[in-house]
Amino acid sequence: MDLAIGAKATYVMTEHVTKAGEPKIVGRCTYPLTGIGCVKRIYTDLAVIDVTPRGLLAGEWVDGLSFAALQALTGAPLERSA
Repeated sequence: MDLAIGAKATYVMTEHVTKAGEPKIVGRCTYPLTGIGCVKRIYTDLAVIDVTPRGLLAGEWVDGLSFAALQALTGAPLERSA
């Protein structure tokens, strides 16, 4: 999508998992992509995740959810943001 590629920053807002409980944030996309490598931050109902050259950095997540539980619901490796 031309809008995503030309934007200085692209943010994604989504639920963290599907209705079936499968992770939406995965290590490799299985759908056709129109804006490759343009997402800077992902906002979900469980966390705020920055997309960096180092990988995915979880900066904030909901109260009562441990980092280990968040990682278990995510289909890609996460790191804690400093």
